[in-house]
Amino acid sequence: MCDGLKLTTKRVCERGLQSRLFILSHCATMIHAASVFYIFLLVGLTEASESGIFGGKISKPHSRPYMASLQYRGAHTCGGILIREDFVLTAAHCKLDQLRVILGAHDLSKEEKSQQRIKVAEYHMHQNYNGNVTYDIMLLKLANKAKLNKNVQLLELPKKEKKIPANLECLVAGWGSTGQNESISTVLKEATEMTQFKIECDTIWKENFTSQQMICTKFNKKKGGICKGDSGGPLICKNKLQGITAFTAADQCDNPKYPHVFTKVSFFLSWINKIMRK
Repeated sequence: MCDGLKLTTKRVCERGLQSRLFILSHCATMIHAASVFYIFLLVGLTEASESGIFGGKISKPHSRPYMASLQYRGAHTCGGILIREDFVLTAAHCKLDQLRVILGAHDLSKEEKSQQRIKVAEYHMHQNYNGNVTYDIMLLKLANKAKLNKNVQLLELPKKEKKIPANLECLVAGWGSTGQNESISTVLKEATEMTQFKIECDTIWKENFTSQQMICTKFNKKKGGICKGDSGGPLICKNKLQGITAFTAADQCDNPKYPHVFTKVSFFLSWINKIMRK
């Protein structure tokens, strides 16, 4: 499985969990000499402390109250965004059975009093998602409504679809890895990335980049950015949710040569509202 591909989830394969992972179905996707790499992480119970954006800074505790940690068997796998008391928005490739959503968290290594742990009742993947990089969006219906307070808040969706200009400074946040083969952190971290011109993204990602439903960003290695485990987390520009962390090049999350790519939220507004109205 995954012949010729150096996956960051190699240790997952070695644990025999292949059948539980959608991400491993993307092994054959190649772009030039680099492969698409979903910013995804599955860790064992003994590795639940693996977290943190590469570079960047530690977020002020509970300053991002819309952040959700998606956990499988007690371990962080992906990020998410609370957009209604009973719905979390994330990436479709983050789907695993029996996910649990952790809200109100800062340090995942602790059972903070602020944390709310809620089971996922329903998985709503976009009907056109087929394991490729397009339509990579999913809504999680929570088994119980979140209790909104100073540590747990909603992040508002865009009002309508609109073009995202280049060179716009945006916030990214998550509990993903601190870099390729780098040290880890248990706490929520954040960084800033800049939106990029369509032509720059097309040059690198070619047919894998669809500007209508994706946003790509450039970043300064010293300032940091997203890495594995940050999938499903937000791209926030001018205090508005614009993107969902999706993919970059395999083993290259901290390489500025490869733009980071996000699912464009505003393109999917009608789909999101339709699912939440049901």
